[in-house]
Formats: sequence, C-alpha cells, structure tokens
Amino acid sequence: MPLLLEGITILDLTRLLPGPYGTMLLADLGAEVVKVEKPEVGDYAREFSPSVGGEGALFQAVNRNKKSLALNLKAEAGKAVFRRLCATADVVVEQFRPGVMDRLGLGFEALRAINPRLVYCALTGYGQDGPYRDRVGHDINYIAFGGILGITGTEGGPPVLPGVQIADLSGGMMVGFGIVAALLARERTGEGRFVDVAMLDTVVSWLSLPAAVFGANGEVPKRGRFFLSGGLPGYQVYETKDGGYITVGALEAKFWRNLCLALGREDLVPFAEPDEAKGREVQAELARIFKTRTRAEWVERLSDAEVCFAPVNDLAETFADPQVLHRGMVAEVPLPDGTIMVLPGTPVHLSSGVRLRHEPPPALGQHTGAILLRAGYSAEEIAAMRAAGVIR
Repeated sequence: MPLLLEGITILDLTRLLPGPYGTMLLADLGAEVVKVEKPEVGDYAREFSPSVGGEGALFQAVNRNKKSLALNLKAEAGKAVFRRLCATADVVVEQFRPGVMDRLGLGFEALRAINPRLVYCALTGYGQDGPYRDRVGHDINYIAFGGILGITGTEGGPPVLPGVQIADLSGGMMVGFGIVAALLARERTGEGRFVDVAMLDTVVSWLSLPAAVFGANGEVPKRGRFFLSGGLPGYQVYETKDGGYITVGALEAKFWRNLCLALGREDLVPFAEPDEAKGREVQAELARIFKTRTRAEWVERLSDAEVCFAPVNDLAETFADPQVLHRGMVAEVPLPDGTIMVLPGTPVHLSSGVRLRHEPPPALGQHTGAILLRAGYSAEEIAAMRAAGVIR
C-alpha cells in the first residue's frame, strides 16, 4: 500500500519536542525525514531521563520513522555536504534562533540559490521579526505571553500549567501544516517558500473563543469564569465519592436536560445558562450530587443517558480505553534493541488503502554512510570525513 508523502525528502535540524513532533507526523505519512544531528551528542533529548532502549524516552517518543545523519555543520566540509543534500531535498526544517543558519551560510536565500524548489521552514519561539525576535524561551513562556496561561485555572487561584506542552505541540503541528501547504503551492508555481512558524503565534491563534468574547464586548475573560473554563455548571469537572472526577459538557439545552434528568433533578432544567449567582448555586448542588456516587457508578449511570460526559482518565486508563485502541491511537513502536515502546499513534486516518508506519527511531549517525553514498560520495571520501570528525 502507498505512503501518502512517499518521495518527499526532509532534512530535519530540529531537536527536543516541537520540531521533531511535527516532522514525526510527516514521517508517519511516508516522508523520508533525515535527522541532521551533531556528531558528538546528537539531539539533546537522547540524553534525557528516563531512558528506554538506551536513549531518552522523549527522543524515542517523537523520532520514529526517521533516519539519522551525524554531521558537523560548523566544519566547511560539513556545510558542503549539507548543501549537496539540499540540491535534491524537498524541505529543510530548522529550530535555531533567527539568523543562526544565515551566519552558517545555510539560510533560505543561500539554499534557494542551490535549489529553487526547496521549502524552508523555520520554527522559533517568537518568529523571524518583531521586538521579541531574539528572546529565549520555552513552552511556559509562550503560553504566558499568548494569554492561554492567564485564563487557565480556577477562580481566585493562580494560573495552572497545562498537563502537556501546548505551544511546543501546536508549533510542531503548524510546521507540518505549513510545509504541506508550501509543497502544494510548489506544484502550481514550481518554486519553494520560506515558512515562518512562531510558537507564540500558534498559541494566540488558539484564543478564538476568548478573543470572540473580548472582541464583542471588550470584556477580558476571567480565570475560572469564562463560560468554557468554569463559568457554567454544565461545563465543569466534578469530584466523585471515591476521589475520582467526572466531566460534563452539557452546553446544548437537550444535553443539559438529559443531565438533569439523569441526576434526578428535573427542577434544574431551567438553569442551563444561569446568571452568575444562580450559576454558583447550581454548580454547588451538582458538586454535592456527584460526590454521592463513585466514578465507576456515574459512568454506568450516565453512559446510556445521552449525556456529554467522560471520566477523567490517567494515562494508563487512556491507553487502555476501547475507543482509543479501536482508532489505532496506541502504537507499539519497536526500538533498535528489541524493546517495544507504547506511544500515541498517528491522529490522521486516510481512506483508499493509504497506510501509516511506526518504525524504530534511529541511533545517532545510523544512516550517515548510506545517505552520503546515495549523494554521490565515495567510500574513501566518507571514511576521510569520519576520521576528520565531520561525520559520525
């Protein structure tokens, strides 16, 4: 069966989480992703704890289906190798601070002169221009600047960190989105593009609903009181008798009615969208009711009641969930040492026999020789570069 992006070659200079997540999704769909790494240490994530199969678990989690080329881009011979590879590549992805690749002589304009069809994607925290261009940062900083952290948490409490890295992962997704869009445009124009993805930008783009309220009436959404983050009793997390939690999402009138009936409280049906005072009263009553049964008992009671609800799962429960399993979202990825690592699958499902793949992440420099032979280097040239520390 075909792979959707088969025939597309991506030279991937990213590391840690954001870029590798985005290029992994493209590799899952069949792109040949060549991970270009420093010969001495490679991607820093290889060394993070905990480790699985001799490499950091984070590295293993976001680098399946890739090849590894260990190449010193600070050496002139290493730059020459990279330029030769760019002559036939479709995409370059990098995650350095703005200007780093230009200073190496490997920026977009320099590489476009070699290959006008090359798509060049740069992923940064704040973008290629603007007053924050040269700032350093991590996910926590991007969601803080971007407004998401400010509206996440309970009323009267401090901002609460999300359980996953929103800016990193959304930035990685936009890397994939931008690259595929640029490749499609190339089919029409014959020319590559520069794709500028900033993680702060992706965070701000996720503010659609809060921004709609702010734009409509100028009201700044309050933490824990925005209607989809704690302001409605029908869209809330409730603790159960055994210390578990149940979520309800009864936004529509029919689902709110179904919830009230399932709880034996038809008298609450008129209060789907109560004023603030009544909303607090109804929420307190629902909190009392949900504490009268265990999480499992509520799951059984609500499952056939046409109610928008779900238990709050931990990771083990999620990976054992029948819907998650049925959708192929639990992938068993073989590691080079034979270990099987259980990881999230690919969230894109395609018709017409298109398949996905889950092959092992590469060892550092595992494919260096084969890639250079394919690029036209002789065995003697490869050996000389390896002896000089240009490659590994």
